[in-house]
Amino acid sequence: MSEAQVMAGAEPFYAEGNNIGVLVSHGYTGSPQSMRPLAEGLAEEGFTVALPRLKGHGTTPADMATSTASDWVADIESAAAWLQERCDTLFMAGLSMGGTLTLYMAGQHPQMFRGIVPINAVVFVDNPDLAELAFMADAPAEVPGVGNDVKAPDVIELAYPVVPVATVKELFALFKATEELLPRVACPVLAMVAREDHVVPPPNTEYILSRVASADKEALWLEDSYHVSTLDNDKDLILQRTTDFVRRHAK
Repeated sequence: MSEAQVMAGAEPFYAEGNNIGVLVSHGYTGSPQSMRPLAEGLAEEGFTVALPRLKGHGTTPADMATSTASDWVADIESAAAWLQERCDTLFMAGLSMGGTLTLYMAGQHPQMFRGIVPINAVVFVDNPDLAELAFMADAPAEVPGVGNDVKAPDVIELAYPVVPVATVKELFALFKATEELLPRVACPVLAMVAREDHVVPPPNTEYILSRVASADKEALWLEDSYHVSTLDNDKDLILQRTTDFVRRHAK
């Protein structure tokens, strides 16, 4: 079977720079487009950057319906390996489920990263309507999407307008596995969280920081963005604080 065509703007982004690598991950039903301002900004600062496209994303919802959490983790692992071939110091940042994957990787590989930047990361959604779909025998193929929660006018996230229901159980499995791994996260954490988020409950960040083992951990509240903060009014702040964090902990 031929692979589905990638939407214009949803392509992955890789840039070779210095020996400090930053792995960047987009979120559920989104695409690399949501993280390109951060990834490109980090590359312009001289870092080596990997922003993969997670399987099933940036193509079609039907394509995503055949993907699994194992696929998404494998894509992140592959991007990490690409960075390890070029860099001796690694960091990771991710938005939403990308933040979940960031925490997952830091828990699964406690020695891999010098620091992580989860942005509106999620291990629980407080959404019974979504949870009931995970194992429902007669669930619909699709439900309305969760993308485009952006405060800034005229900014559009390149995300699916629907959620492929076949992937909901994959999402919840990833949430739970990541939650269980949080006590293994020991590297510095700069957790960014939108004050007003209509997709992920902001209390996720406080809960995550309470569970990680990191001695160096901080929450940065984003006051002028919604969920897709990396495309929103705080995108420059996110780049600045991520760059500062990487430089400080790479020494």
